[in-house]
Amino acid sequence: MTCASELRIRAMRPEEIAIALDWAAAEGWNPGLADAACFASVDRDGFLIGELDGTAAATISCLNYDGRFAFLGFYIVRADLRGRGYGLRIWNAAIAHAGARTIGLDGVVAQQDNYRKSGFRLAYANIRYGGSIGPLAAPAGAIVPLKEVPFAALEADDARVFPAPRAAFLRAWIGAPGHIGRALVRDGNLAAWGMIRPCRRGHKIGPLVANDRVAAEAVLAALIAAAGAEEVFLDVPSVNADALALAQDLDLAPVFETARMYTGAIRPLQLERVFGVTTFELG
Repeated sequence: MTCASELRIRAMRPEEIAIALDWAAAEGWNPGLADAACFASVDRDGFLIGELDGTAAATISCLNYDGRFAFLGFYIVRADLRGRGYGLRIWNAAIAHAGARTIGLDGVVAQQDNYRKSGFRLAYANIRYGGSIGPLAAPAGAIVPLKEVPFAALEADDARVFPAPRAAFLRAWIGAPGHIGRALVRDGNLAAWGMIRPCRRGHKIGPLVANDRVAAEAVLAALIAAAGAEEVFLDVPSVNADALALAQDLDLAPVFETARMYTGAIRPLQLERVFGVTTFELG
């Protein structure tokens, strides 16, 4: 039997991020078609691969957004190699990459106890809703392409709902092939904004940030219309009652749930304005 000590762990080359995405797709996580280049914009040294005899055996990402915050994802060991210690080795390498930063993750609910052993504590659950949405009423208000919103305004609003600056990621996310963004402007101010992107199956909406449910629904309707989306997925923080009600009123059904966990304190976030999480892999 191969020993865990034989696992070689290194940073992925940019083109190898596709391995993690393919494995995530096999696990049913349904990544976006243009995710790889966007994810690489955050921290290229944070994607790790474990190899046995030059063949991929395990993946993980722990991306450092700034000097205080990192986010962990893509923690996957190849199915035929599980239970041999490879996961713990690559996990420890990812945690080491984050250094003293607070780390966040969206973990499988059943693994919460294991994450707690590494110092993670539950903040709240995120619930993925999915399904087909019938024709929606035309959105009310001044809906504009997201690219028309001054980036400084978008970045400032994102800082209210995400624990760290992520300008490079936002620019990549907005400009990626197939990604569509829309915003709602009220009295000259940004009231809601969001993105929709094609995935291995259907489309995902995220982020979706809004001052209230009416604004969120207006942007969501505009996104679905612009993308011509039929099957859609929306990842909703369970602590936002209005977001849960919106997903349920659209007849979307829960697909699965994750545990949002952190190893330490993060800055206060306006979770009541988060109607759709950007991505479980990067927060």
